[in-house]
Amino acid sequence: MRLVVGLGNPGSKYARNRHNIGFMAVDRIAADHGFSPWRSRFQGQIAEGRLGDEKVVLLKPETFMNLSGQSVGEAMRYFKLTPQDVIVLHDELDLAPGKCRVKTGGGHAGHNGLRSIHQHIGDAYHRVRLGIGHPGHKDRVAAYVLSDFSKADEEWLDDLLRGISDGAPALAQGDFGRFQNAVALRMSPSRSSRSPRMAPEKTDPRPSEHRNAQNDRSPLQKLIDRFR
Repeated sequence: MRLVVGLGNPGSKYARNRHNIGFMAVDRIAADHGFSPWRSRFQGQIAEGRLGDEKVVLLKPETFMNLSGQSVGEAMRYFKLTPQDVIVLHDELDLAPGKCRVKTGGGHAGHNGLRSIHQHIGDAYHRVRLGIGHPGHKDRVAAYVLSDFSKADEEWLDDLLRGISDGAPALAQGDFGRFQNAVALRMSPSRSSRSPRMAPEKTDPRPSEHRNAQNDRSPLQKLIDRFR
């Protein structure tokens, strides 16, 4: 069994914030894979279903980002899971917009949601880092993550969420390489799938001197040739 957590802040005010990309990702998984309706539990919202052969509980903590670990810890203990059974999807300033990387263990890099989870369950869980880019200066970070995605972001954001949903069964099974390949395929489709293959130009198989001789004949001579 897996506990798959999307990080964000509750309420419509924050729904399209960059900081809420984790919520957006688990919402897409739930919608695409026929999960149960969301319901209140563990200081958050949960939906239950299956990804491939794996039973999965999706969780959106409603404690606000800084206290996400309270919700995650409560759910993990209830289902008798270990940190290795937990996968957290979150925004990542240190990755370019649309990039996706999976990481296990390590520090929280100043992310308040991860810091809280570290405090409640340790650091041995898996993270799906979803790139949102960096505003360029640390003083602008808070305003940046708590502002909505721009219109220009919509196309890559939709592709990223579709890719996460495509790869969700592999993610639940712990096949992180196959998961990242599914995301990459959505973000960078093959050239042949984006543009139609051009048919090769037809060439005249006859020798060039014969073609030249044919081109020198008058229209009347060509018409006579057709009835020979």
